[in-house]
Amino acid sequence: MLDFFTIFSKGGLVLWCFQGVSDSCTGPVNALIRSVLLQERGGNNSFTHEALTLKYKLDNQFELVFVVGFQKILTLTYVDKLIDDVHRLFRDKYRTEIQQQSALSLLNGTFDFQNDFLRLLRDAEESSKFRAPTTMKKFEDSEKAKKPAKSLIENRVEKQKEKAKNSKKRGGKKEGSDSNTLATNKAVSAEKSGLPVGAENGVELSKEELVRRKREEFMQKHAKGIEKSSKSLKSDAPKEKGKKAPRVWPLGGSANEEVLDYSTPTTNGTPEVALTEDINLIRGTGPGGQLQDLDCSSDDDEASQTTTKPSTTKGTLGGMFGMLKGLVGSKSLSREDMESVLEKMRDHLIAKNVAADIAVQLCESVANKLEGKVMGTFSTVTSTVKQALQESLVQILQPQRRVDMLRDIMDAQRRHRPYVVTFCGVNGVGKSTNLAKISFWLLENGFSVLIAACDTFRAGAVEQLRTHTRRLSALHPPEKHHGRTMVQLFEKGYGKDAAGIAMEAIAFARNQGFDVVLVDTAGRMQDNAPLMTALAKLITVNTPDLVLFVGEALVGNEAVDQLVKFNRALADHSMAQTPRLIDGIVLTKFDTIDDKVGAAISMTYITSKPIVFVGTGQTYCDLRSLNAKAVVAALMKA
Repeated sequence: MLDFFTIFSKGGLVLWCFQGVSDSCTGPVNALIRSVLLQERGGNNSFTHEALTLKYKLDNQFELVFVVGFQKILTLTYVDKLIDDVHRLFRDKYRTEIQQQSALSLLNGTFDFQNDFLRLLRDAEESSKFRAPTTMKKFEDSEKAKKPAKSLIENRVEKQKEKAKNSKKRGGKKEGSDSNTLATNKAVSAEKSGLPVGAENGVELSKEELVRRKREEFMQKHAKGIEKSSKSLKSDAPKEKGKKAPRVWPLGGSANEEVLDYSTPTTNGTPEVALTEDINLIRGTGPGGQLQDLDCSSDDDEASQTTTKPSTTKGTLGGMFGMLKGLVGSKSLSREDMESVLEKMRDHLIAKNVAADIAVQLCESVANKLEGKVMGTFSTVTSTVKQALQESLVQILQPQRRVDMLRDIMDAQRRHRPYVVTFCGVNGVGKSTNLAKISFWLLENGFSVLIAACDTFRAGAVEQLRTHTRRLSALHPPEKHHGRTMVQLFEKGYGKDAAGIAMEAIAFARNQGFDVVLVDTAGRMQDNAPLMTALAKLITVNTPDLVLFVGEALVGNEAVDQLVKFNRALADHSMAQTPRLIDGIVLTKFDTIDDKVGAAISMTYITSKPIVFVGTGQTYCDLRSLNAKAVVAALMKA
């Protein structure tokens, strides 16, 4: 039983609607438009919204969308056939009204499609009921029964021979030179006696076996000759005598102890705090503490551009003919036209570190978006598919909800409460380091920060945060802020309950007037149920304003598994009716991947959450905001 069936244009005009069990289809259809169509996630033609399953089909030629909704507990086998039949009949019946492509013509047009739809629905239901029962195939009808028994026996014998050959080769490699000499001696004795090789044992060999053994003897002789020549070349090469010169480093100077001694000078056993050079180095976040946009361009791009400039002037004629070869003309695109191009694009995305399943879904979404679309006269299939894929990737990286931490912190200040941010992720991704970078960015914007050391498991976690706090305090001393402490560490040691420490830290920040509380948690694998339960407890009890997942830019398929299981664990182990899930992503180690930026696509596609920060180095100023167009340009670069 269908809940509804609606037909509307991509401009938002509802042309026809059938109301079944459901009273209104506005909410589910709006969710489909907002979460799938606008976000370029059309790889799968089904969408689940609360208790409904929505199936849709796009008509790119006439810019129409066909949507059917039914209860997700039902398995309606005729829905795909029904939506195809309705699409075909509606397009053929109202072709003239739709081809005018004007809002007034669509509004003034009368689409009386109720009787036709009920007839198609009745036919689809009857066809699913009276389906012919499937009969099991008999052995006589199979291909194995058609083969003679002799061929099956021969195949088994051949397989046994191949296994014997492989075992002989492996045994020959293990036995070494002694077995080789024995084999050659046997072959020589057989040749002297005038018998074929292997006949001295009373076993007659076939022609194929003789040819194979002759080849092995020839290869052994050839290999011995190569080894002798290589040994003679090695012996003839003169050996350098004497000690090598000391190594010269790229930045000048020799590798002596004075140059390589980077330890901090100490006076009376305490290190000197000389941070003038560090301050000059760190002041790189931009004017007024603003985050700079991520730049994915490299020196290789500039070099390639300079090298390709003269070649374009030489081959203009050949380039013109090459362009004319791939013209489609004014016909509509089909799956067959795009298949080869999409396959190359899919392999290219996987090579750029995009998860394999997501690469397949992206290409499928582009195919659904372009299928039936009429091409221009001077447009190629490759350029059209590439442009559509670029637009889809940019749309995916641009979030549905933008996370503006500075605005939210100022809103929390007006309510006289601290703004709480919780960091979570797997082991070794850089949670503490990027927490310190975000602390420095907040200090540069004039907000006071309390760091809560809730990683009570890893040895050295508290000491690491203490070191970061000391250095940040030296960069922003109380003297520069009218005696106000700008950054402080709240810690209770190791082996304590992390949720309790976070609660005490938030209460301490409220009493002391801190603007932001950054909660550092222990790293945990996504499959560790007890640790994921503890993380869900921390988030449920303290209700932070922002939950950030810290992930590496080096991972591909693993990023999808981590995010999906973290979100699922937070939902399953939460005690609240509406569980708190991940709000944003911090992508670390972005400076180590060159142009393999596919992890950003994988993470945002699977969760629809924005990438709030991007870590690009080891200093406090190495924090950037994501530039979607720059990331997509690096991703599409050959």
